[in-house]
Amino acid sequence: MKDAHRSGCPINLTLEILGDRWSLIILRDMMFGNRRHFRELLTKSEEGIASNILADRLRRLVDEGLISKADDPSHKQKALYSLTEMGIALVPVFAMMGAWGRRFLPVTEDLSIRAELLEDGGPEMWDAFMEELRAIHMGSPPPARSVFGELQAAYAATVARGVKSTAPA
Repeated sequence: MKDAHRSGCPINLTLEILGDRWSLIILRDMMFGNRRHFRELLTKSEEGIASNILADRLRRLVDEGLISKADDPSHKQKALYSLTEMGIALVPVFAMMGAWGRRFLPVTEDLSIRAELLEDGGPEMWDAFMEELRAIHMGSPPPARSVFGELQAAYAATVARGVKSTAPA
């Protein structure tokens, strides 16, 4: 992965790492769903990734330094995936992608509520979320504010109101 690149353009280099659909979905699920085990990433995603593709993308994301892989202390046969600083630094990118998608695409309320909150919260909320992700994934001290909790509560409230997703299963 880190060998020959098509060019030194920052957009090209970013696309060489993140330019496939599944890498972004995996990072999204780790970031916003706190999915950190292979089985969770495989079975709890709306998009339904195949196990061989998931294994390949996880390996690539580890190789590129966006996530790390360690033995899970609670289960000897499981690996625990964590976002690295490089992966956490994508929060503003995800926030802007969500804002763009909400503006131009036929999103559903239940699956876009977190994007709406991040857009409305702006850089202050993004920074707080990144601080919390560092605590969750890298072991830094937990912050007073739980943006993750706020995002999950908004999603749960939307689902409880009976808003149904029209996204494919």
